[in-house]
This record gives sequence, C-alpha cells and structure tokens, in this order.
Amino acid sequence: MTIEKEIGKKVREIRLSKRITLEELANRTNFTKGYLSKVEHSEKGPPVSTLIRIAEALGVKISKIFGEEEKHESVTLVKKSDRKKIVKSGTQFGYSYESLAHKFPNRVMDPYVLTHPPHKEKDRYNFKHPGQEMIYVLQGKMEFCHGDKRYILEEGDCTYFDSNIEHHTNSIGDTDIKMLMVIYTPESEK
Repeated sequence: MTIEKEIGKKVREIRLSKRITLEELANRTNFTKGYLSKVEHSEKGPPVSTLIRIAEALGVKISKIFGEEEKHESVTLVKKSDRKKIVKSGTQFGYSYESLAHKFPNRVMDPYVLTHPPHKEKDRYNFKHPGQEMIYVLQGKMEFCHGDKRYILEEGDCTYFDSNIEHHTNSIGDTDIKMLMVIYTPESEK
C-alpha cells in the first residue's frame, strides 16, 4: 500500500506508464501543470477529491493510486488499528483521512473517517467531484455548504448529496470535527 509521501510518486508512475504528458493531464483534470507537478513531487497527499479527479483522468480507480492490491475478496475486515491514513494532520488543508475499506478491491464506495480541525472561513476549500457522498457526524458541530445552501450538522446528523456540486464544511467551535464520509464514484468516472 502506498503511504502518503508516496502518493505523488504513484500518480507520476501511472501517468508515465500510460504515456500521458503533464499538460494532457492538466487539460483532463482542469488543474494547472504546476499544481500537478507539485502533487507528483510532494511528500504530502492532496485531498481525496483531487485524487478522484486525477484517477478519473488517468483512467484508473483511486485504489490504484493508493497502491492497493487487486485481490478478489468477497469480504475484508479493517480493524481500528489497521486503518490506513491517507492524509495526515498538518497537510495542505489539515484534514486527516483514514481509509476504512482499503483492503477491498474493486469497491464502488470509498469510506473514510475524516478529522477536520477548526478552520477559519478563509482556510476553506470547495470540493467538487463526480458521484455522490455521505457525511455522518461522529463528533463536533459544523456548517455544511452545498452549492448555495447551508446546513448545521451536529453529532449524529447525516447528509447525503450530489458531489458534482461544490461543497465544503466549516467547523463551528474550537474542537475537531470527526465524521464518517463515504464517497461513491460511478464506474464510468473511475
């Protein structure tokens, strides 16, 4: 499995194996060549939504970028101690993602436990990617913005939404928000 500092190298390896130039990847993702170069050479992984767009443009599943094996299993178990950290605290947005299903190949959903530190409004980032998403708040209180709509979510609240529309969260208060996040990307978009 690819650890966070190897994600960029894996993206580059896949891109080169498919003979896709950085410029072509930039055109396919609507990211700049400079940003994609930073992703490929950084020791910090970008947000999962960014990796979804890159995987889609490369014609691979996000699990390939994470270096997950393609075993044919009908069931897998990920113990709490076996969760795979995808993005550690202190990275670009400060989010911490823990993969809950990294052992299951060819999955159609990607579940994570996401820890979102308190942010100021200016620190927020809008996400947008193909598919659908669900967020279930495990701890904390946050504002969830989807397009021009705003909702307040607290522990135990759940939202399910079209992730093709720009969305983001803002923490309310001075504590981390912990949530279960499940991302579904249609097969045609992987």
